Amino acid sequence: MTQTLTLRRPDDWHLHLRDGAMLEAVLPETARHFARAIVMPNLVPPVVTAKQANDYRERILKALPKGMSFTPLMTLYLTEATDPEDVTAAFANGFATAVKLYPAGATTNSASGVRDLDKVMPVLEAMAEIGMPLCVHGEVTDPAVDIFDREAVFIDRVLEPLRRRLPGLKVVMEHVTTQEAVAYVRTADSGPVATITTHHLIINRNHILVGGIRPHYYCLPVAKRELHRLALREAATSGDARFFLGTDSAPHVDPLKECACGCAGCFTATNTMSILAHVFEEMGRLDRLEGFASLNGPAFYGLPANADRITLVKGAPVPYPAKIETGAGPVTVFDPGFPLHWHIE
Repeated sequence: MTQTLTLRRPDDWHLHLRDGAMLEAVLPETARHFARAIVMPNLVPPVVTAKQANDYRERILKALPKGMSFTPLMTLYLTEATDPEDVTAAFANGFATAVKLYPAGATTNSASGVRDLDKVMPVLEAMAEIGMPLCVHGEVTDPAVDIFDREAVFIDRVLEPLRRRLPGLKVVMEHVTTQEAVAYVRTADSGPVATITTHHLIINRNHILVGGIRPHYYCLPVAKRELHRLALREAATSGDARFFLGTDSAPHVDPLKECACGCAGCFTATNTMSILAHVFEEMGRLDRLEGFASLNGPAFYGLPANADRITLVKGAPVPYPAKIETGAGPVTVFDPGFPLHWHIE
């Protein structure tokens, strides 16, 4: 029996589009389903200034296929040399929606990130004053801290002290992966919000390591134990408006994933909505999918929910491609490991 679900067109509150030939290939995979996306600034070189953000936005719009509707929401890459006045102007004129904090060395193209938080306090203070959100990659890079503990340690060492120092700063804990992060969002007074990725609802660390190394499941923050995956599924499907979708869809060509020191990232733009419908149905909470994918994010960012609707239909398994071809090389589409029966009509 065919089932249908109609909801407002969703948004992606954490997305990597890259640039050049890769941008041209992956952008339609997002724009096909999503109306807006917070676009990550970790290009090489990174998007640091208002002008660079506007230039990148223009390249994205130029790459958008005719007939597709999509609004990129730009972010600025926070460095220790970032100018508070430039950030303030970028927010005021609509060139940037948020600022991204990468601890230096935490993930892909993060070498220009922050090593000393004190050096960026003038920027953060200005952001708190104007209400500009800070999107945080929440991991410490201390080599003495186990990679599976870096998110929880970040909350204690960095995030909580920062929020006590600047209680007015709007914080997005991006791609949370632990039950500690879920609990922190739920219990912190006037606390942060959090995005949850598609792939962290599906995989735990066994998927990466058992039976051989599976590089297309390797991402940062790395997938954790099963108890953390279950905590994320509960949070995403709970109806709590502090949690919303940020896919962190991150394309890398296969040769850079399938090598001795492979890149981190899962490319989920193509099949995210099908996977989410599966998860929410499995949890018995399909009626809460619209909140997670379409309503909670706009509410936090002070934007209206999209007026357009999409309809998901459940039927025969959807034949998603294993890869998409780009001018830079093939990119593997995230495989959830089970048939997907929901698709956008």
